[in-house]
Amino acid sequence: MTPHQIWIAFTTIVVKEVRRFSRIWIQTLVPPAIMMSLYFVIFGNLIGPRIGEMGGHDYMDFIVPGLIMMSVITNAYANVVSSFFGMKFQRSIEEILVSPVPNWVVLTGYVTGGVARGISVGLIVTLLSLGFTDLHIQHIGVTASIVLLTAVLFSLGGFINAVYATKFDDVSIVPTFVLTPLTYLGGVFYSISLLPEFWQGVSKINPILYMVNAFRYGILGVSDVDVVVSYLVIIGFIVLGFSYSLHLLNKGHGIRT
Repeated sequence: MTPHQIWIAFTTIVVKEVRRFSRIWIQTLVPPAIMMSLYFVIFGNLIGPRIGEMGGHDYMDFIVPGLIMMSVITNAYANVVSSFFGMKFQRSIEEILVSPVPNWVVLTGYVTGGVARGISVGLIVTLLSLGFTDLHIQHIGVTASIVLLTAVLFSLGGFINAVYATKFDDVSIVPTFVLTPLTYLGGVFYSISLLPEFWQGVSKINPILYMVNAFRYGILGVSDVDVVVSYLVIIGFIVLGFSYSLHLLNKGHGIRT
């Protein structure tokens, strides 16, 4: 395929994915916005004043970056896993398999669609947070790059989940039993400096900790971990995730029957 044809194939997949979640915005964009608003009210307004400061900032200010990142993670993941598995379930994935489109273009297109939904929800949650606190971004470059890299990583995770899923129940297993616990234990609501040294070490095994803290550093200028290490962890997982996703796609695992 020529570069022009590759670009057309890529943009076609991306436009399809964006139209998919924007067409049903009341199911894809509104629920996470409502849920995050409840977090702001309950944890920020009701519980926050009783906690006081966390990491040198008001508790509301401290949790806002984590909640924004949590919304990006869950929606980037959900978009790809539901979309690609839906293609498998409807057997329409075969139309892509018989086309001359390179597999890396297919993968990149779906990942970009997941990134688009993750960042869209992240922006909505950010705007909602302005009704509860004043955000003053300290490092715009770090903030933008971390949220983009994180959305890419979890879009890849959603793709891998979709490839292995054989029924609709399989789509919800990883988000329920893996993604949600790791997110809640990733420093969204607390600083790991409050934990005993042993549990601080255990927490550092959780990759989401690095994403949340790097994003918090971009907004508030504080972090429990080295931001450079956070970049290395995220990029490392992206390389592994993309390579493995492409391997599964090339092999046709769970796709070709």
